[in-house]
Amino acid sequence: MHDLKGRTVRAGLINVGSRGLGFTVRIASLMILGRLLTPEDYGLVTMVTAFTGVLNMFGCFGLFQAAIQREELSEVESSSLFWLNLIFGALLTLIAIAAAPLVSAFYNEPRLLEIMDVIAFTFIITAAGVQQGVLLQRRMAFGTSAKIEISSLLIATVVSIGMAMAGYGYWSIVSMTITLPLATTIGLWLATGWIPGRPRIASGIRSMLRFGVGTTATGFLSYVTNNIDKLLLGRVWGTEATGLYSRSFYLINFPTENLNVTIGEVAFAALSRTKGDLDRFRRYFLKGYSLVVTLTLPLTVVCGLFADDLILVVLGPKWIGAVEIFRILAPTILVFAISNPLGWLLNALGLVRRGVYIGLFSAPLMIAGVLIGLPYGPHGVALAYSTVMVLKVIPITIWALRGTGIRYREFVGALANPLAASVVAGGFAYAVHALTAPALSPVLRLMLDVGSFGVAYVAALLLIAGEKALYLDLFRALRTAPSA
Repeated sequence: MHDLKGRTVRAGLINVGSRGLGFTVRIASLMILGRLLTPEDYGLVTMVTAFTGVLNMFGCFGLFQAAIQREELSEVESSSLFWLNLIFGALLTLIAIAAAPLVSAFYNEPRLLEIMDVIAFTFIITAAGVQQGVLLQRRMAFGTSAKIEISSLLIATVVSIGMAMAGYGYWSIVSMTITLPLATTIGLWLATGWIPGRPRIASGIRSMLRFGVGTTATGFLSYVTNNIDKLLLGRVWGTEATGLYSRSFYLINFPTENLNVTIGEVAFAALSRTKGDLDRFRRYFLKGYSLVVTLTLPLTVVCGLFADDLILVVLGPKWIGAVEIFRILAPTILVFAISNPLGWLLNALGLVRRGVYIGLFSAPLMIAGVLIGLPYGPHGVALAYSTVMVLKVIPITIWALRGTGIRYREFVGALANPLAASVVAGGFAYAVHALTAPALSPVLRLMLDVGSFGVAYVAALLLIAGEKALYLDLFRALRTAPSA
């Protein structure tokens, strides 16, 4: 664990930079495809991915996290994991193809049959590169991973936009679901140069499978909790309502998800290697969590205050019906920022059973909430989803932190300063917004709103909330880290 802190900070900054570039590419993709495609196109693909996403939870059976969490991983174990992942991926591809007629019948939409047959192959494509991804992450080679991720995203985006411009409609969205994992898997094979050995079961696989069962169950329950809304909307309200809701949800969720994955990949790898030193473990977790909420809270406020201009600028005029849905869902950004890091904590400590219990607690609440909101269309579902997420975050946080060595006071304290800074910056930016001339274009108005918020937030954070010490510490760790 020599100079783990410096390596972690350097890896984190590489991840932040790559995810920032990826974020830019995805925003550009949203802006272009939002103007070329319709809510119905997105609704069709969302109906399929709501089902295939459930199967995806079983894609590598939690073996990716299990392999990273393990202190030592032999060549034989890596080969065994590769073949197991490939078997799971092939089985899921066959299951998805077999289930395609049922999904088509469930929605009474014949076009879904061919869409699901094509998307089914993402399982085996992804599975073929899982173990190569494990090897890169165990080496903390996040620079290489970043190059693969950005290159794959650019390829998939160009293909998708090209197909949309050529008039292929929803097939341009389907193409991205295939092209992205295919390019990623090819990149991982080329980058690692690792070739698996012959198929056999290594002695250490059983313990990793037990770990994988827990993380898979947790992921499955989390997926059901976060996607039951889209599945039921498609069944009851059809493609257009599902498209409006799914794009609003995606636009709300993907910045937070990117931040969580960006910091979480590095945090999980570092936490798994410091769990024997609880004081060091606690410091690493709190710094990672503080960074997540510091970067995420501004998104919550900006999305809530300036939803109209955000939708107009990013998706275009045909998506104006998504504005209120988007605004209602904004509080979930804060909830995900609070709850997602708890997953790193539980997995790094091996507390996967607690994660399963938390999922079992959350899923029925979310299903009940969505069913209550469903008769009122996408707006009712959005309100129900957002309300349940906010109400359950406190009991889940208390439950997750119990006995981990992380004090409740410290956890809340890491949230308090960014929250205070966000309130100050939100008030300032809204005042600027209110004084802005109505004749100003949505793009310029949004730039002014976000710019004024950003300046006020940074000033409040550094000068009022006293977060300067955290970033100075990160900078010192980066400066002293080895360049290798």
